[in-house]
Amino acid sequence: MTQPARPDLAGAFSRLLTDRWSCRGYLPSPIPRETILQILALAQRTPSWCNTQPWQVSIVSGQAIERLRADLSAHAAAHPDEVASDIPFPREYPGVYRERRRECGFQLYESVGVQRGDRAASARQGALNFRFFDAPHVALVTSAEALGPYGAIDCGAYVNNFMLAAQACGVANIAQAALAQYADYFRERLGFGADRILVCGISFGYADPSHPANGFRTSREQVAKVVSFLDE
Repeated sequence: MTQPARPDLAGAFSRLLTDRWSCRGYLPSPIPRETILQILALAQRTPSWCNTQPWQVSIVSGQAIERLRADLSAHAAAHPDEVASDIPFPREYPGVYRERRRECGFQLYESVGVQRGDRAASARQGALNFRFFDAPHVALVTSAEALGPYGAIDCGAYVNNFMLAAQACGVANIAQAALAQYADYFRERLGFGADRILVCGISFGYADPSHPANGFRTSREQVAKVVSFLDE
């Protein structure tokens, strides 16, 4: 049975996708708990392989995030080479993937005044990941280790829906794979066992409109360049 078209829903979804962006500067005001619960309830509708719903989420706020912010920043600075993510990071970024990554990086650095080739300044900008960009909340998303890549894929869908739900509720956000570099650190601090793997973190809060890092938007490739239709 063909479902009727819903241009109102398509239009709302288009606005969510178009308006959402990765926020790297936040106001200190916390998000009300009822708003966070609304975001979580929406994200919980994420489809998953055999409805396994492998995600578990630890949300750190208040004094707890202030302690974590300071401790993680110190830990990352003291152990820059002792990174070990549960999910292997990309081996390389060949061709167009490297070009897209560089475009995003150059936009960020230009927005905050980091000159190309200034490795010290770019390292300082990168270190802000471990302060959660001063967001008042961070969500750490883990998957069931036994479910392997498919559990991680399902968690990726959850992360996306969490971010879109937050956008719908007026809450800015950014997904941070950088946090997964210190999976064992978070495993110890948050108390999840070896049966869980850290997928990523999501920092979220109200955006600081005056922050320079919030002034650019990344591009998207044309559909025709990433899709093939096989009809015969």
